[in-house]
Amino acid sequence: QVQLVESGGGLVQAGDSLRLSCAASGLTFSSCAMGWFRQAPGKEREFVGTITRSGSSTNYADSVKGRFTISRDNAKSTVYLQMNSLKPEDTAIYYCAAKATGPPGAVYTRTYSYNYWGHGTQVTVSS
Repeated sequence: QVQLVESGGGLVQAGDSLRLSCAASGLTFSSCAMGWFRQAPGKEREFVGTITRSGSSTNYADSVKGRFTISRDNAKSTVYLQMNSLKPEDTAIYYCAAKATGPPGAVYTRTYSYNYWGHGTQVTVSS
């Protein structure tokens, strides 16, 4: 059974940093592109960033570019989201997702591209 478990969320002040983790099991992690998405109350789930299987390439939403960094440790089956200079508008539930098929260097920015999802972790940024 595939499981993606996010952790590291919390309540922080504007300008602070957080690092989210997503531990995967039940799949061949090194064969999966991984993505981070977020959903704020009353809004649709939106793309945050993605990383290729090997970690050699990443892609980010314009709203987080330069502030957020995705990395992965295939030996630990874990993907990370380092979030710096947090803003109140970053407040949301953050989800990680796994894309189990596709070319090695592909990046995926759409929710429907992903096969598996975690349950999310809440990030709240106060002003």
